[in-house]
Amino acid sequence: MDFIDLKSQYAILKRGIRGRIDTVLDHGQYVMGPEVYELEEQLASYNGVRRCVSCSSGTDALLMTLMAKGIGPKDAVFVPSLTFIATAEVVEMLGATPVFVDVDEETFNMCPVDLRRKVEAIESKLWLTSRCIIPVDLFGLPTDEEVSGVAFDHSLFILKDCAQSFGASISERKSCSLGHASTTSFYPAKPLGCYGDGGAIFTDDDALAENLISIRNHGASKEHAYIHDRVGINGRLDTIQAAVLLEKLKLFDAENERRQQIAQLYSEQLGKQFTLQKVPNNHTSSWAQFSILASTHSERDNCIDRLKENLIPSAIYYPLPLHKQQVFRLLRGEAPMAEHISSRIFSLPMNPYLSDSEVSRVCEVLSNDSTSNHKT
Repeated sequence: MDFIDLKSQYAILKRGIRGRIDTVLDHGQYVMGPEVYELEEQLASYNGVRRCVSCSSGTDALLMTLMAKGIGPKDAVFVPSLTFIATAEVVEMLGATPVFVDVDEETFNMCPVDLRRKVEAIESKLWLTSRCIIPVDLFGLPTDEEVSGVAFDHSLFILKDCAQSFGASISERKSCSLGHASTTSFYPAKPLGCYGDGGAIFTDDDALAENLISIRNHGASKEHAYIHDRVGINGRLDTIQAAVLLEKLKLFDAENERRQQIAQLYSEQLGKQFTLQKVPNNHTSSWAQFSILASTHSERDNCIDRLKENLIPSAIYYPLPLHKQQVFRLLRGEAPMAEHISSRIFSLPMNPYLSDSEVSRVCEVLSNDSTSNHKT
């Protein structure tokens, strides 16, 4: 059983993917070739936004957007503590200050109550200015709209980190359309992944999109590749990766539907035994991971050992909240719910090529665990 099954997907798409790659090899435009622009058009249309700017990774998508907004020293950027380091890493790289926000105990996403409290606390500090919120759609679930309400009340830019939530929605609006700008990742393990690194930024702001296009190409001007208007990075998406994504996009909705079915099967069989991530009304998750909470840290270890004995893979996202990481030791802060969740959380196999019997097998192994599991 695979945690992420890319081999089965490739078997279905093999002819199309190879044909797409052969086309790139024939025209030889390996950087910013026609497939890149075709992909951007399709992704913008899929998410219902005016502009899509592709780039080299989900991390660079965040970095480029912060650069385009002029984020830097003395700026405060609010990020959830329970997430991958890239969300806060890019803030630190620009000399700005990441402010770690606790997460909601039911959705595991950024807590709007703690966010408001920390935004108001920053407003009392003369040496920092609140500029931006980066809510993360953890495991594929779009962040509560109350977070946007806090941003509106305090005139903050919303940069949504949708690295795990491509294809998810709130009230039929795609997750990548819900911020002033939204980013995603095409890392192979993501719901829509390429065969290397890749990312994209989505926005309805034409001026922002034009700045991003310049930034991803070393700050080059429209007029000439060797005339530079701003500091940028080498953030371009390889043409071959765009070609792969174009072919994978054809299958994405069907795969996303199967993810919903698998999540439902897991929920029905494990919901009484473990604490599950709550999906609010009018929300859909793209289920980049299916993560559950054991009642204690030791119970989690027992469950993972049991799965391993039965050759079933698992993972922990994330074992240590960002505010506890050594790299951010000078910032620290408090996020007790993030600590509580990270000590008990673990993720089960989730990919659209799992069979119903494989899902049932995972649940059977967990149900037969020798510990006295109980939901808290």
